[in-house]
Amino acid sequence: MNNFWLNLTVFISHYRQAPLQAGAITIGIILAVMLLTGVRATNENAIKSYSSVTELLSQQAKWNITPRLGKKHLDESLYFDIRAAGFNQSLPVIEGVATSSDNRRWRIQGSDLIAALSSTLSDSDNSSQTNSENSYSQPALFSTAIPLGKILAGTPIVIMSQSMAKQFDKEPKFSLSGIELEIVALDDSSQLGSSILMDISLAQKILKQTGQLSYIALFSDVSNQRVQLETLLGKRGNLIESDNGDSLTALTESFHLNLTAMSLLAFVVGLFIAYNGVRYSLLKRQRLLTQLQQLGVNKAVLMSALLTELAILVLLGSIAGFILGLQLSHWLQPMVSVTLEQLYGAKILPGNWQWSWLFQAFALTLFAALAACSSLLLQLTRQALSGSSNHFTQISNTAKVQKYQLFTALFLGTIACILLPLSQDYRYTMALLGLVIIAIPLALPTSLTIMVNLLLTCINKLQQKIGFKGLLHYQIAETKELIAPLSLAMMAMLLALTANISMNTLVGSFETTLKQWLESRLHAELYIRPAADQMLEVESFLAKQADVDAVYKQWYLRSQHEKLPINLVTRDEVSLRETTVLKSSLKNLWPELQRGTQVMISEPLAIKLQINLGDELTLAAIPSKRFTVGGIFYDYGNPYGEIITSPKVWKEQDFPATPLSLAVGYQGKTDRLKQALQEQFSIPDAMIYSQEKIKQQAIIMFKKTFSITQVLNTLTLLVAAIGLFSACFMLTQARMAPMARLYTLGVSRVQLTQMVFIQMGIIVLFTCFVALPTGAILGYLLIYKVTLQAFGWSIAMEWDWLAYGKVVALALVASLFAVALPLYHQTKKPLISSLQSEVL
Repeated sequence: MNNFWLNLTVFISHYRQAPLQAGAITIGIILAVMLLTGVRATNENAIKSYSSVTELLSQQAKWNITPRLGKKHLDESLYFDIRAAGFNQSLPVIEGVATSSDNRRWRIQGSDLIAALSSTLSDSDNSSQTNSENSYSQPALFSTAIPLGKILAGTPIVIMSQSMAKQFDKEPKFSLSGIELEIVALDDSSQLGSSILMDISLAQKILKQTGQLSYIALFSDVSNQRVQLETLLGKRGNLIESDNGDSLTALTESFHLNLTAMSLLAFVVGLFIAYNGVRYSLLKRQRLLTQLQQLGVNKAVLMSALLTELAILVLLGSIAGFILGLQLSHWLQPMVSVTLEQLYGAKILPGNWQWSWLFQAFALTLFAALAACSSLLLQLTRQALSGSSNHFTQISNTAKVQKYQLFTALFLGTIACILLPLSQDYRYTMALLGLVIIAIPLALPTSLTIMVNLLLTCINKLQQKIGFKGLLHYQIAETKELIAPLSLAMMAMLLALTANISMNTLVGSFETTLKQWLESRLHAELYIRPAADQMLEVESFLAKQADVDAVYKQWYLRSQHEKLPINLVTRDEVSLRETTVLKSSLKNLWPELQRGTQVMISEPLAIKLQINLGDELTLAAIPSKRFTVGGIFYDYGNPYGEIITSPKVWKEQDFPATPLSLAVGYQGKTDRLKQALQEQFSIPDAMIYSQEKIKQQAIIMFKKTFSITQVLNTLTLLVAAIGLFSACFMLTQARMAPMARLYTLGVSRVQLTQMVFIQMGIIVLFTCFVALPTGAILGYLLIYKVTLQAFGWSIAMEWDWLAYGKVVALALVASLFAVALPLYHQTKKPLISSLQSEVL
């Protein structure tokens, strides 16, 4: 036991003399755990929000009453009838979008605040259990935080979370639809998220929907009274059981899977850095380990001390990484919330963290570190006691290890090549993509060796022709010996570069595809969505305008198909032909569509339900007819599938005759027509969009959607750059003695500096050359397999040389900067110190 503590003390003393080695190991672990914890906290918080979401300032609804098919709202009288029938545990809700004085759109919700707060008191038997399982807290009915007296007196007050209220700086008021509102901020634990809540009467006034409701939430289980309630509803509404967030969880599954994959990639890159630090530290202590064994230290005790040292470093790194990961999650959550709210309408609640994440991160990191370092530890403890210490660059089994790595890479790559064309589910495709990501860095050392050998051959031929000899040949030949000690750092950099290039390819390609789709999809100059009771007047007004070329109409209603929410859509014949961007279609699509025998289906819905051209389907909204799928059209950014039918079918089914929106072909300036419409009908800005504004909003939403992925991508590249920096720094330090010998042989300091810079530049540049094709392959798989299967989006692949040039430049700058520091430090030291370090 004394020997164990003595060895541990010796190892700690070593790190006091070489803190950079401990720093390299710890930094790798910190970065790995930080990114893994940050994304995990963000993901788990979002998924938990789906299942625990409640009505604002109230409890979770068990049932909901929604408008009938083809209707947008419920009549308010229905709520009073339900209360009169004894269903007291209910809450009327109205939702909509209002425009503020600065023309920003805000999603608001109005409810009966007294009923909302009272519902939490009525379920007192379960409240203690709920509070123990969920750390979210709701304000009490008589809480001083909510000025119920002023609200009941008619004061226009809106309630929001403190985080949301910060957007308004120190202004206590803002206006919606011309009404000045006072802001009341509640603690973030009140589950308001990014919502704006107000009394239902105020919301109806702002939305100009007096006497109307979006839905009615029922908090009690009405399963035994379902028949009675449905009889009471009649044709006024639908009774739907809450799914506790299951549908939203399924809808966002691919999004969270992509984030998890990015975090695991960053975790692996961080572990490469940590392993590289451990290997460097152990190889620098080869002589020390041999001397300890020669002094009689048992190998088992030595191994125990080494493992304890590794566990301490992993623990320290995991704790620091866990703390930083929680802060990272705090920064990432707003981006994730915006993305999920815009894409899926999901409300993300304030996050909570768990101690178990720290223990799991520590266990995973320790297991990975032990698995990676076990062979090296065994090799060092089994070395012959009579053997002398080797230099860092001399590893006996390098060629054998590279062969095993190449064989493993080819094996994994072959499996992926065989199975990827057969995979039809994005989850399996992501798993196979993981094999490709593992295979790529494993093949790097052999690839670098081959490339340096080719360069050496070219140098030899050039020497024979030109006649120069000496240092150039030496530095290229030595570059080959540097591949082994730099291989792990280069693997990490290759992974990060490949991921960065592939994601840039995906994002850039999608942006271009989206712009092209919008150009085809938007055929009018102005798009209007007036209130239903104004629609006929607006149409009549537009018909009288001389500059209006045409008025196009669109109808749609919410429905379901095979338990998936969909939009059933129709447009006028001209709009159908000009705005539907078809992916594929039957030859007789248009005449059969107009006859009402065929429908068109969006690409995401077709992929999700595996529907092909020519398939027959029955729609829940039109159960009496069977339709043939005559066309599949592109659709981007829409979380719900769409099915387009003809205006003839729409009329036959007696669906709402009033169009939902109008598209106006206009020759003059759209601002003039917009101003005339607003003066005549008081249509808010949120309901009038020009073609240019729609394009701008679509691109803004697109950038916000991919912002979280790009942030993680950049962080991964930064982690790899730090790893490359530490590896180059430590390697350059280890080469000071050989460089000093060259100096004594007549090589000048300038030549030595140039030699080291060129050597590092060659290795990094060759790694970047490998990253370009591997990034293109990964980008191809992300676009044509993962994105298509997960989201149903067909994207045309594009290559952006400028973006990739920036990534390569970052890698080169990181490596050259890492080399410059120890070289500069060396110039400040006498030459004899570097030569002595080789002996001591």
